[in-house]
Amino acid sequence: MSSQNVPLARVPETGIADLGLFGKPLFEDPSARALRRVGVVDVGSNSVRLVVFDGAARSPAYFYNEKIMCALGAGMSETGHLSPEGRVRALSAMRRFRKLADGMGLSELSVVATAAVRDASDGRDFCDEVYRETGLKIWVIDGREEARLSAQGVLLGWPGAYGLVCDIGGSSMELAEISGGRVGKRETSQLGPLKLRDIKGGAKARNAHIKDVMTTLRDQLGSQRDRLFLVGGSWRAIARIDMIRRGYPLHVLHEYRMTRASVAATVKFIKSQNPDELRSIAGVSSARMALVPYASEVLSRLVKAFSPKDIAISSYGIREGMLYEQMPQRLRDRDPLIEACRFAEAKDARMPGFGKVLNQFISPLYKTASEPRKRLIKAACLLHDVSWRAHPDYRAEVCFDNATRANLGGLKHAERVFLGLALLHRYSNKRENTRFTDLYEMLDEPTRNEAEVLGKAMRFGAMLWMDKDAERGEMRWFPRKKRLELWLTADMIPLYGEVAQARLNSLAESLGASVEVKTVKS
Repeated sequence: MSSQNVPLARVPETGIADLGLFGKPLFEDPSARALRRVGVVDVGSNSVRLVVFDGAARSPAYFYNEKIMCALGAGMSETGHLSPEGRVRALSAMRRFRKLADGMGLSELSVVATAAVRDASDGRDFCDEVYRETGLKIWVIDGREEARLSAQGVLLGWPGAYGLVCDIGGSSMELAEISGGRVGKRETSQLGPLKLRDIKGGAKARNAHIKDVMTTLRDQLGSQRDRLFLVGGSWRAIARIDMIRRGYPLHVLHEYRMTRASVAATVKFIKSQNPDELRSIAGVSSARMALVPYASEVLSRLVKAFSPKDIAISSYGIREGMLYEQMPQRLRDRDPLIEACRFAEAKDARMPGFGKVLNQFISPLYKTASEPRKRLIKAACLLHDVSWRAHPDYRAEVCFDNATRANLGGLKHAERVFLGLALLHRYSNKRENTRFTDLYEMLDEPTRNEAEVLGKAMRFGAMLWMDKDAERGEMRWFPRKKRLELWLTADMIPLYGEVAQARLNSLAESLGASVEVKTVKS
């Protein structure tokens, strides 16, 4: 260990100087605290769902989520009325949701109804009945408003996203343009599976109808060759079947990607399978599975009509759009991943605020990294300690599992695996012999090594101090010479014990580098 009088780099103090790309967290701001518990109810043609968001962070947690399949829109094409059985089930659901909201201390529920209620001759009567029974006022929205809210739900997960949002319900299908974080043109149609099921003339008449309507929608919206975002339970069921057909290892629907070719193959696969067997394998309810063949016909024609460059599944839709509606613009503009990670650190880390210090300490390793990679590095540092309560023997695997399956917005599946692998290596030098081996294969070998280096850098950095405001050491990385230097102040030398030395050597080994430890005189 050598000693030289070389000044350490100064790290900005917490405050305005540290705003950087992501700004200071907003979840303690009064405008965000008002979103701590937000309850919304979506009265759809097929299901009625209550979601209670813990919405103070930019990427909200689902405090409570319950869906009841009511099929309000079943048979409407013939009768013009809501399904009598569906009305009974829906009213029962609303009574339950009212009681649940009271038990959770929610001051109010925002309730919207879509195609079935707005089109039914007795829709107004149903809303009045719900109000008499529960005191809940239902806002019946038109198709274009439904399209807008669904598109806002997509923007909750993808700020700045561009492309075409397609939300399919039981009785309708909506389309909306999004670009630069804004909702553009919107259109609605009657291409919901419940409506299609009632068309006379069988598959030939149904497909002719779908083609005619889709041609009109394409003419109204114009060329749409960017990303296609799919919102709705029927689309998610098809995506789950696509995963099964492909043998896809990560069973997370949000951000799952499909191509036009894979859609065509999966539609063909659905037609060739026994519906009951496919439902069992895919874990789809019988009520949902009954609609999948009709939805798959719509999806096939949708993809042919608009020729998107790729297709993404969004688990966020109208309910998330209702939350987005209540967010202040400065919270909307934040990165959902970073805000969610900050929220997790503040809630669960042993030393909230240390993630920022750790990120600064390891940053010399990433001077030439791309901005998307720096974003993942920052997320990893914020999350590096949130799973400390897990048993030490399983902590590494818990970290990987949490990162790959957690409700985090703005993450591609490969980025989830990268983040999970980095956090696994935060607690373990080795990644072999775990149950996640098939997921590692979603990354190429250089990217797996990058994740390992990041994890080991965090593992070492966490050894050097516990006080986030303490005097800091510094790492210096010389990639051409493959040399890693650690500079320590005199006060920090006692922290550099045997375990810290072993972890630094492990990091250097993963970098293929030599290592030097030096002290600096104050």
